[in-house]
Amino acid sequence: MTAYPAWTPASRPGIIPLHPLTFGTILGRSFSALRQNPRVLLGFALVVQTVAYLVVIAAVLAVMWASFSRLDTLTEGTEEYDTVLAGSIGLVAVTGFVLGLAAGALSVIVQGIVVLEVTHAAVAEKLTLGALWRQLKPAAWRLIGYSLLVVLVVTAIVALVVLGVVGVAVVAPPAAIALSILIVVAAIPLTWWLMIKLLLAPSAIIVEHATILQALSRSWTLTRGRFWPALGVILVISVIFGAVAQVVSLPFSFLSAGLTTIIAPTGAAEPTAVIGVLVTVLLAQMVTLLLQSVAVVVQSTATALIYIDCRMRREGLDLDLLAYVERRDAGATALADPYREHVGRAIAPRGWPGAPAGYAAYPPAPGYPAYGAYPGEPVYSAPGAYPAQPGAYPLQPGVPGASPAAAPGAYPVVPQPPAVAPHSEVAQPATPAAGPDAPAEGEASAPPSATNWAAPGAPQDADRESPWS
Repeated sequence: MTAYPAWTPASRPGIIPLHPLTFGTILGRSFSALRQNPRVLLGFALVVQTVAYLVVIAAVLAVMWASFSRLDTLTEGTEEYDTVLAGSIGLVAVTGFVLGLAAGALSVIVQGIVVLEVTHAAVAEKLTLGALWRQLKPAAWRLIGYSLLVVLVVTAIVALVVLGVVGVAVVAPPAAIALSILIVVAAIPLTWWLMIKLLLAPSAIIVEHATILQALSRSWTLTRGRFWPALGVILVISVIFGAVAQVVSLPFSFLSAGLTTIIAPTGAAEPTAVIGVLVTVLLAQMVTLLLQSVAVVVQSTATALIYIDCRMRREGLDLDLLAYVERRDAGATALADPYREHVGRAIAPRGWPGAPAGYAAYPPAPGYPAYGAYPGEPVYSAPGAYPAQPGAYPLQPGVPGASPAAAPGAYPVVPQPPAVAPHSEVAQPATPAAGPDAPAEGEASAPPSATNWAAPGAPQDADRESPWS
């Protein structure tokens, strides 16, 4: 009884094809990934952004009220009044800066959740927020520490540059102006270059549980050769959301002006203030929070896709993902994380010269080439196979003119019956008894063999050469 293998359903498709991605695929799937798990992606981002915004606003307003209320007990224009005013302004600025860092840390947590969701969506898996948080929790503090470190380094560099420009301005104001312009012009490409080179550091911390220094090194290595596609994706997304924010702000400005004119045509202060707060602040901030949440999700998704694409191209991550999907869909359990199995693996370049962007072949079996034999490419053979013979097949043992050592491992040749030339005098077998199926007198008792047939006018067997010689 023949045993057939068990039927296995086709693998479920994820949000991306499991091969190196093109620019358009990364950009398009960055926006379409929201449909995969909107409750986790957009819902969590919106809640975190809203809570962070409300906490920052409430804390800053509380500090402002506590500090500036002291000015009511002082006489304006005195030295004590000026000192308290300056201290209050500084305290509010420091509070806003610190709370802004905290809000940024919460945004990094959102990015971590989005990156993990995208890595699972790539293999057609949909996890709950609790499951994603349990995966992010071991690397959460390193992720927050990395974001704070970046903010502190940038702040320190800006402070040093400002102090240098101020020092130059004291000595030579025109030189300070020229230096400021030069610094601003040079800072734009330098900022974008560093931002793209370090773009994948959070993903390495989240997915690989790397340390901060390891994440910096991994990002620098993975973006090598993929700088311009990554820059293009991030730049296009930034331009899109910047344009959307400008377009959305226009209707609120017109609505605020129209309502103010209708409700307070004489320009009274109280109605105008109420309308301005309700329309231009509350509604505009609600829409702004929604846009910021979508922007955070889309940019984090793009970063995750760039990370996956870079690892596919440099480390063959697509092969690990394909193997994982096949084993999972076949019923295997307790599978290892495919994103952490071969971190840092180096593979040979795949594809052929001039292959379409995003194409990648499977790794070759031992002895076979890394890509098919296309025009102009070398042809390889597996170990133990026949050596390449120009224009002829290798000789087989037992064939006239062949040597057993000429083709090691060749298949044995089935012996053929000796050829019998037509009309020869070789003895024929006895003719069977006459019957209804017996051949007529003068006819051959058996059809001629296929080995001794010749076309009319062709030389006979004795004059022809063997095709194996």
